[in-house]
Amino acid sequence: MTAPRLTSLHRRRLREVWRSAGWPAQDIVEAELLAMGLLERQHDAAGRCTLRVTDAGIQTLAESAALNRAVRSDHEALVEQVAQAQLREGRIAWRGLSLRAKVVTQEDEGWQMAMPDVFSVRHTSVAAYLQPVVHEIKVRRADLLADLRRPAKRAAYLDMAGALYYVLAEGIGRVEDVPPECGVMEMRAGVLQTLRPAPVRALAHEAGLPFAVWMALARATPVPRPESEQRRLGEAGLSENAENPDSPDSHEIVERPDTDGG
Repeated sequence: MTAPRLTSLHRRRLREVWRSAGWPAQDIVEAELLAMGLLERQHDAAGRCTLRVTDAGIQTLAESAALNRAVRSDHEALVEQVAQAQLREGRIAWRGLSLRAKVVTQEDEGWQMAMPDVFSVRHTSVAAYLQPVVHEIKVRRADLLADLRRPAKRAAYLDMAGALYYVLAEGIGRVEDVPPECGVMEMRAGVLQTLRPAPVRALAHEAGLPFAVWMALARATPVPRPESEQRRLGEAGLSENAENPDSPDSHEIVERPDTDGG
């Protein structure tokens, strides 16, 4: 008989039993945990059966917690690298936004909550030049595959951004895994590489972004620029395209020193 393989569903049930009174569910997940020796039955004086997490189960919970902390750490590190890359390109970036987007599918139309890992726009005062981009970061293959099975999530991102990138930790996926409407980047040896550019499209919103997104950005704090990149007002070089008024980038917001003595 082949022993059952421990999955995220098993780990989640272990946590539920650990936090609860241990009443049995009597389903296949519970049966497999009992067979693995991670749970055991207990009977009280009245003959009622409850479940208890064994010492082996507690060890499994501790190992799972350590793994989750490591994954979160890797994920946050890659999110920060992507955000800083956007800043170096002269964009404004946000992390951890919670946004509402209108999603239209073949069956339904409604609102979807979306939490992009990195959301960025160009530093411009012209709505048509915003070029909003979402970067979705994945450091585990299982998370990537689970995310790709959620077309409504991608539709929500594409409602608020003209381009969507999946940024992958090295070795967790291939370009072919990701739908063609998305770009693919990979972290290789500490360097972000674009494996497939994302198709860029203009958004239909008159203000460049949906109103709900603008309101969320107004309440949020952008990712700060590194201290070494801060410049004082009036310092030369604030805009690389300031001398070319015909360039779309000439609409970048350029701070100038006061000349009226105020």
